[in-house]
Amino acid sequence: MTSQRLLLVGNPEGVHVGAHLYEGAQAIGVPVGLCDTRKAAEGPRWLVSLNWRLRRHRPSRLRSFSENLVQACRDFRPTWLLSTGLAPIDKQALIGIRDLGIMRLNYLTDDPWNPAHRAPWFLDALPHYDHVFSPRQSNLETLRAHGCREVSYLPFAYSPSQHYSERVQPEEEAMLASDVIFVGGADRDRLPLVSALIAAGLRVALYGGYWNRYPETRTHDRGHADPSILRKATAAARIALCLVRRANRDGHVMRSFEIPAMGACMLVEYTEEHREIFGPDAETVVYFRSIPEMIDKVSWLLDRPAERQRLAAAAHSRIVNGCHTYRDRLAAMLGLGIKGNEDRYRSPRPLSFV
Repeated sequence: MTSQRLLLVGNPEGVHVGAHLYEGAQAIGVPVGLCDTRKAAEGPRWLVSLNWRLRRHRPSRLRSFSENLVQACRDFRPTWLLSTGLAPIDKQALIGIRDLGIMRLNYLTDDPWNPAHRAPWFLDALPHYDHVFSPRQSNLETLRAHGCREVSYLPFAYSPSQHYSERVQPEEEAMLASDVIFVGGADRDRLPLVSALIAAGLRVALYGGYWNRYPETRTHDRGHADPSILRKATAAARIALCLVRRANRDGHVMRSFEIPAMGACMLVEYTEEHREIFGPDAETVVYFRSIPEMIDKVSWLLDRPAERQRLAAAAHSRIVNGCHTYRDRLAAMLGLGIKGNEDRYRSPRPLSFV
């Protein structure tokens, strides 16, 4: 293993996938380096805004970051380069990295055809990866049609160091308690669902961006919170709501794995991917397909504390015993043959140098 090296390109902050994969590499025992993608967006505020708005989501230092990354590959000599999301690596750099004999991988955490993310420079670079892993089945054929040579479905996961049940002290519980907690941004398609919960008279706790923009959700907005607060708030909630991002064509989201790892009772927006992850309705989670059904299921769960406890325990067991950590996902991407049900998400063809 020591002759193999991994260079990650991602955000090293603890809540991001890049940090989770870095931790996973350390757990596997692969020597790992990390290039911080935030550096690609550095520059005067006016320039960053100009590039983002008028140059279609172009990082202000895309070319220099890409050049520095090629040099980092020459210095570190990794076996694999693994970037996360819409990584700021241009086509020219990926060609140069190929010429160094390095396997180029991308874990495509966002849908690049989402209008909020669409960036021509990234779409131009995307076919130059040797293997693209997507946590959504909805865009696999689109990726293949775009020219990506190897495409595999690989779900999100959880990080054992971040996503676990944390005890809540009585004084904290009084402050953090809720009937329903939701963690995520205030997407417009989410607003009717959350507003319906509030209109039903429920204590709703909202963590994430932009909930303060809307009068119907403003008083329930608790802003952004660090991982410890989110663990405690999740523990203090009677129900944790799990919604997908429709603009991202999601079948599941990061919270699909984080919530059960934290030990909460889940009310989940029904998708085929969610059913594949959690099984039939009421086995480990409760599903809903409409706003009226969501309200009915919330009421049903709130009246049944023992059932909430059973569901939380069942979902927790299914996820934490199911090879769903980022260590497992990384092992699958690198083709390291870690045993477990991770194999069902791997490409049938082994990774190899171009």
